[in-house]
Amino acid sequence: MKLLSVAIPCYNSEAYMRHCIESLLPGGEEVEILIVDDGSTKDRTAEIADEYERNYPEICRAIHQENGGHGEAVNAGLRNATGIYFKVVDSDDWVDESAYMEILDTLRHFVYGEKTLDMLVSNFVYEKQEAKRKKVMNYRTALPKNELFSWKDVKVFLLGHYILMHSVIYRTELLRQCGLELPKHTFYVDNIFVYQPLPHVKTIYYLDVNFYRYFIGRDDQSVNESVMIGRIDQQIKVTKLMLGYYDVTKIKEHKLRRYMVRYLEIMMTISSILAIKSENDENMEKKKELWQHLRKQNLPLYLRLRWGFMGQGVNLPGESGKKFPIAIYKMTQKFFGFN
Repeated sequence: MKLLSVAIPCYNSEAYMRHCIESLLPGGEEVEILIVDDGSTKDRTAEIADEYERNYPEICRAIHQENGGHGEAVNAGLRNATGIYFKVVDSDDWVDESAYMEILDTLRHFVYGEKTLDMLVSNFVYEKQEAKRKKVMNYRTALPKNELFSWKDVKVFLLGHYILMHSVIYRTELLRQCGLELPKHTFYVDNIFVYQPLPHVKTIYYLDVNFYRYFIGRDDQSVNESVMIGRIDQQIKVTKLMLGYYDVTKIKEHKLRRYMVRYLEIMMTISSILAIKSENDENMEKKKELWQHLRKQNLPLYLRLRWGFMGQGVNLPGESGKKFPIAIYKMTQKFFGFN
């Protein structure tokens, strides 16, 4: 059994996947690197995956499947994982070696100790092209450092301050037990990956190191603003799925409940702002339908989100209804790294 399984979803990733894989190799044989070729046809992704499995048979495994999208590639990684812990690293991203060693030391401590760790959180860095200063997302205001804690010990998550796929490592068995299965052929499922397991997490550890390097800058990237507007249906689909996993208003632990409500709030806000930014009547109808969907599904949550600051901001009528959300959009843009 491995200490850590790292799934790398790859789809026509020849240009950058080597950098990603090479950054993970220093973990040695305690780590398995699952290179998931998601039906790549336009380049040598499949051959490169096989090459690494051949050259590093104790570390790398190549998994080939028909194209199912990012979520199905993560599913394939989870199905094949033998590690006690599970991490996803996208093929155009990479990890910092010194922070990586600290991550492995921390996981090792819990595997060989008496206490069980469900979720490890670390920092990530926006590696945005042409940016002189790299933005670091840390959790110092929200999470106790260097100690095992539970949701009741969580401090303050600032507005726009969320745990993303880049910052989280889950215990593999926890992901399986909570029934995590991401939808096929759907973008933005990384939100589901982080969100769905949260009520099953009992123990958390925050390691204040800049581990994950999140590349921002390709024109075809899923977080490119114009791409996101073009895929607004995908964003709304993921938001609806997240709304349906739990009745978050009934979660007993109030800090977990508050965090999950805020996460849903940001998902509703992003979907709404994309519709407004598109200046498209059809998309505005989709926005309206999304809020109606929430109202029918969970009236208490609807009232909480609709009449909160961001809910009011994205539902103003007339021209002011188009202008006011820009301030909210800039906040989400900074956090999520839209380009």
